[in-house]
Amino acid sequence: MPQTTQIEPQNHISGLNISYPDAVIGAEISGVDLSQPLDDETFAKIEEIFNERSVLCIRGQEITAEQYIAFAKRFGNVEKNFLDHYHHPDHDEVLLVSNIKENGEDIGHADAGRVWHTDMSFMDCPPRATVLYALEVPVRDGVVRGDTNFASAAAAYDSLPHKTKEQLEDLIVVHDVFGRRAKTGTGTQDNDKRKKMPNVRHPFVRVHPLTGRKCLYVSPGECIGVEGMDAAEGVSLINEHAKLITQEPFRYRHHWQVGDILMWDNCAVQHLATFDYKWPDERRLIWRITVGATKTM
Repeated sequence: MPQTTQIEPQNHISGLNISYPDAVIGAEISGVDLSQPLDDETFAKIEEIFNERSVLCIRGQEITAEQYIAFAKRFGNVEKNFLDHYHHPDHDEVLLVSNIKENGEDIGHADAGRVWHTDMSFMDCPPRATVLYALEVPVRDGVVRGDTNFASAAAAYDSLPHKTKEQLEDLIVVHDVFGRRAKTGTGTQDNDKRKKMPNVRHPFVRVHPLTGRKCLYVSPGECIGVEGMDAAEGVSLINEHAKLITQEPFRYRHHWQVGDILMWDNCAVQHLATFDYKWPDERRLIWRITVGATKTM
């Protein structure tokens, strides 16, 4: 059964209904229609909540691809999709995340998110945010499947002893796009493309470009070593702190509904998909956009 989330009483700010789960991250908003242009005050409040809570769901939306793109662009420039063969037929900036097949072929990226990670850390300038729009969600016996789990890399950093924070402060980690896929064995149709991508360097402790909050920026598989450190020692340090991020006190679980706009902060959190639904009967179709590339150091 899906995890039950306790929601605090709603607040009413700028016409928005805002609720918060009993977790260190996450917020839900209703009472806004993204098919209509947002005034600056309303958007400023949405962005404030997003920066504060790192994961934000706006419920009950029915929007076109053009309206979806327009909303996402308020948070930054839309990034080019790495998997360009799974894009929306009319909009290259929208990636399809789906288990649906047409003529025996996947229409979208079907196995996204099988391990804890932050999106596109293999890029020199990773995206600020990932934005998803749910058009179809898998349902069995009246229960929606395919929850998405989140973990706060900022809260995990805050929990560290002062001495450990000092030890991690200036460390640089090597990220390899092929590393995670080599570990999971997924996405093999794109392996040739992944192998051609150069490794990139990011700080072990990343300073959030907008809030200034410090976050652990490591995940197993994609992070293959620490500069200036023995290979095995570096991987051990990476894995130790990646495991800390995903501990229960730092986690939140999102239960999907059709019409959800769900977005998360790729510096502040990691995420993990739940694959408790069947192919192809329990269909899933989500549009994804990534926005706001930023340097990490």
